[in-house]
Amino acid sequence: MTLRDTPQSWEVVATDTPFRGAKTAVRTDEVVMPGGATARRDYQVHPGSVAVLALDGEGRVLVLSQYRHPVGRKLWEIPAGLLDVPGENPLTAAQRELYEEAHVKADDWRVLLDLYPTPGGSSEAVRVFLARGLAEAEGERYAVTDEEADMEFARVALDELVRGALAGELQNNCLVTGVLAVRAALAGEGLDALRPADAPWPARPY
Repeated sequence: MTLRDTPQSWEVVATDTPFRGAKTAVRTDEVVMPGGATARRDYQVHPGSVAVLALDGEGRVLVLSQYRHPVGRKLWEIPAGLLDVPGENPLTAAQRELYEEAHVKADDWRVLLDLYPTPGGSSEAVRVFLARGLAEAEGERYAVTDEEADMEFARVALDELVRGALAGELQNNCLVTGVLAVRAALAGEGLDALRPADAPWPARPY
């Protein structure tokens, strides 16, 4: 039995946007339910994101620690960022994030996984790329500000990150799903069998 998520659109009889921020908004829809009644659904309208699991030749993952105010934690994460340039290729965005956050480039890119982190409350879609063949980027480092100015960096063995995820010590969504996906791919057909970096992404076509 093969399971696939399928596109669907239930009727919306009223909509409002009570909040608009710099990058996201909050929308309220009155949605017709299967029985004919309507229900209010409040959710974040999000441009989407990309993340990069950068795996070096020694089986280590490039991670960074960043303060996240909404959860009151400094989380270990993989490089990631918003798709806030209209029409931008997600791969281009991922390459930019790896450069800006870690000053690293890669010569082998593949799609690791696509996910909706919180589909009950946000329209955010995330594409996580696997990057290999790592090297230091040319030129000066990107100037960072705000939370990014306090980031710490490390290269950590994949198995240690898997252990930390299963122990509840690491909780960032893209880090946890990313390292578990790499472990699953290695136990299956291998990393070279992953989708190409330009694979279609219906959630965020470009």
